[in-house]
Amino acid sequence: MDEHFTYRTLSEPSTGEFRDRGSKFLSYAWPVKDVSEIKMHLQSLKKEHPKAVHYCYAWRLGTDGTQFRANDDGEPSGSAGRPILGQIDSMQITNVLVVVVRYFGGTLLGVPGLINAYKTASASALSQSLPIEKWIEELVEISFDYPVMGEVLYHLRQAEATVYEQDLQLFCRVKAGIPVKFSKACLQKLSELRSLSISPRKI
Repeated sequence: MDEHFTYRTLSEPSTGEFRDRGSKFLSYAWPVKDVSEIKMHLQSLKKEHPKAVHYCYAWRLGTDGTQFRANDDGEPSGSAGRPILGQIDSMQITNVLVVVVRYFGGTLLGVPGLINAYKTASASALSQSLPIEKWIEELVEISFDYPVMGEVLYHLRQAEATVYEQDLQLFCRVKAGIPVKFSKACLQKLSELRSLSISPRKI
């Protein structure tokens, strides 16, 4: 697939684990779409592991991968978040969150030990989920009258679009992601239908 029209992300959530001198590092990896989804996963993990001492994480977002963050959550600077982000980047994936939950085992590991632990734990989770290629999409909301529904859905199928929401009553609304590679031709065909309007949409 042409790299200008696709991006790589995880195919499914996955988990891993690493232990060193009594400390336990539980790792979790998710494909994510936005920051609100990231916050939801972090809150869920803190409820699931209330006795853990650190919840270190890194994420990268955007089909171009330009948004990212690495958080050490109290560990020495650069010893946790950066190694986690490094594992995400080594797989050349985006729209991904990796969190490593640490239970302290009583022995200090030192910065080199921590870097190795967070790196290894992250790699353990990421290795359980194969990367997949996904289309970069143009997100739109299409409003139209019921009689042209068949034609609208046909053109979306032909363009390999993803339908995220649909309300097919007398007056219809569809929220869809059209692969950028095919969006210009698809939107041109849709615009030729009567009683139809198209607007940009964040889904």
